[in-house]
Amino acid sequence: MSTPAMRIKSHWFKPGADKSAAEQASAMAFIVFRVAQNMLKRMRGADFDIDAGPPYFAFLREVLVFLGAVTDRIAHARLDDAARQEFTVALVRHLARTLQENEDRLLGPPPTGAPSHADTFIDLVNQLGQHYADFGADPEASDPEAGFEPDFAFVRYLGSRLEPTLPEKDRRWVIEQVMAAEAPEAVAIVQRSMRDLWDPTPRRPRRATMSGE
Repeated sequence: MSTPAMRIKSHWFKPGADKSAAEQASAMAFIVFRVAQNMLKRMRGADFDIDAGPPYFAFLREVLVFLGAVTDRIAHARLDDAARQEFTVALVRHLARTLQENEDRLLGPPPTGAPSHADTFIDLVNQLGQHYADFGADPEASDPEAGFEPDFAFVRYLGSRLEPTLPEKDRRWVIEQVMAAEAPEAVAIVQRSMRDLWDPTPRRPRRATMSGE
């Protein structure tokens, strides 16, 4: 059974003035978080058991780190070094805050003295950032205008990171599922959203509603 295509609003409502890197990052963080949740939903729809609770957030953290790395690489082609750093730092902080709000609400805050859920996510970003930085772009990407297209090793690494978050019965299939279906879908949405957010073309205004007096 196929999953309906995900719909994302990725244009600024009021185009015109240039948006700062931090503003762009805020919009992209909202999109990236939704895309990660959608990937988890699609995996469940493909009969992978991702239980509510810690396994849910373990899976979500890994996908957010992966999509954050992809987003950062797309930003590299659009921004100078200073703006890219501002964008990526703001993106990670927004994702960390959103993740913490969700984990605190559903699992409760960590014990006193333990790192916050946001700090745990940021630590994972720092840990895996260099790993993803070692991977490159797919040289056979069919759409060079889309932006960065992660190569085989980049995507396979995500699958390998997701394996331990799943029950034993599902681990042998996760890499194939991620590489064949889930990662391409998610990356395509991120690529399109980045392109749209940086597009200065004004949106066509909505048709005004007329009413009699």
